[in-house]
Amino acid sequence: QVQLVESGGGLVQPGGSLRLSCAASGFTFSSYIMRWYRQAPGKERELVATISQTGGTTTYAGSVKGRFTISRDNAKDTVNLQMNSLKPDDTAKYFCNAVVTSVAYWGQGTQVTVSS
Repeated sequence: QVQLVESGGGLVQPGGSLRLSCAASGFTFSSYIMRWYRQAPGKERELVATISQTGGTTTYAGSVKGRFTISRDNAKDTVNLQMNSLKPDDTAKYFCNAVVTSVAYWGQGTQVTVSS
């Protein structure tokens, strides 16, 4: 079955960096677009970044453009999110996502807290 497992979250000071990873299994990873979303308390889930099957095309939410970088390793079935210049507004639970045969799959999420 499809599984997505996020890791790498934590507490970081404003201006700091974190690298999130998502390990995928149960589907042909290299055939699917991958996405990172985030959800802050009391807010709707927000699309943060998208990466194409080969990694050649990436898109970002305006709020993270220039600070976050999405990447993937199709040999290891992983998708990463490098987050730099973190701000308190980036505090949220981060989820990776894959839509496989029209079904949306989510990991359990990893918490990112940006605070001094």
